Amino acid sequence: MNKKVLLLVLFLAVIALIFCIFTFLPDNSVYMPYMKFNKLVLSGDVEVAQISEKKVFFTTFSSSGEYFTDNPENSNFKEFLLINNVKVEDGFSDKDFDKIFNICFYIFFFGFIAFAMYKISSMFGATKFKVIRKNKTRFSDICGMSELKNDMVKTVDLLKNPEKYKAKGIRPPKGIILEGPPGNGKTLFARALAGEANINFIPTKGADFQSAVMSIGPLKIKSVFKKAKRNKPCIIFIDEFDGIGERRNYTGTGIDKENNRIITQMLNEMDGFDNEDGVLVIGATNSYASLDSALIRPGRFDKKYNIVNPDKETIIDLINMYTKGKKLASSINIDSLAKCFNGLSCSAVETLLNESAMEAQIAGREEIVLEDIIKAGRKTNIIKINKI
Repeated sequence: MNKKVLLLVLFLAVIALIFCIFTFLPDNSVYMPYMKFNKLVLSGDVEVAQISEKKVFFTTFSSSGEYFTDNPENSNFKEFLLINNVKVEDGFSDKDFDKIFNICFYIFFFGFIAFAMYKISSMFGATKFKVIRKNKTRFSDICGMSELKNDMVKTVDLLKNPEKYKAKGIRPPKGIILEGPPGNGKTLFARALAGEANINFIPTKGADFQSAVMSIGPLKIKSVFKKAKRNKPCIIFIDEFDGIGERRNYTGTGIDKENNRIITQMLNEMDGFDNEDGVLVIGATNSYASLDSALIRPGRFDKKYNIVNPDKETIIDLINMYTKGKKLASSINIDSLAKCFNGLSCSAVETLLNESAMEAQIAGREEIVLEDIIKAGRKTNIIKINKI
């Protein structure tokens, strides 16, 4: 359960408990007529009296029980008790109950208003996007992509030392596009870039900016850029970038018009910050051709990289990475297995090896054998393997 929701539930439970205690708490005191109470006071037998609005609760020296009688509502009543050596305490009155009830009501009411405002602000994008500050992902966590890593080392240095490059007349890029089939580590790479540069990271998706309410999408775009500038240096990562950056359609439906507004706001934000602001936008897409040409032009998104399915050497690295803690049978040749996995994405390789380990576990084996990989390929419908 969400922590904020849990706190709200606990708060309401406490209020309900207080209400029940004062409303339904059993009263074990015994009623005594006022005339008899008056005689006990005059005889000095009353020890303590607690005066409430309608009743007087009291104890006596001669008995261990608690009694109550009617409050005479006399202005001299308290003085009468004190003169007769009765210890007087102010009791809990209906007015006190009303005060507590009103306090609880106002706490609940304003708490509800604050919660509603929080949810509305979240819907409008003010709190939706989380800043990852301690990012431990590094390029070493990614298999392959050697050329891209080497190129990104320069970008990391630009983000870390903007003044050094500014003195040489070199500006850091505003935006980078990562294109390629799904499951090959575009998100992981963007996170690793932020980790290498030791800067803040805001992960988002194209769907995060879409809304059924008109003009909310542009407001969310504005919100995430404001948050990035407050936490600079910072990387804004937008996965499924084609979800908001698709080519504009000026004769389409209301949804198309809202998408146009989102792109226009994105253009304004990309043009509205200097590279000195320390904000880098990375967009990941499976379809670069569908993106709006104005959005991806140089000066906004300066670089584009293709993240393709891993080659044989990278697949071998992936097999070694994803079989840590697992054990391949000696009859399986990793080089041959890598050839069988040719054309698969990084996530597909990981899924196959994980499912193979589960098959070995079910069969009660410590080692992953060919039969496990064949079953895993059949179950996941990723690949068909007959022999290795």
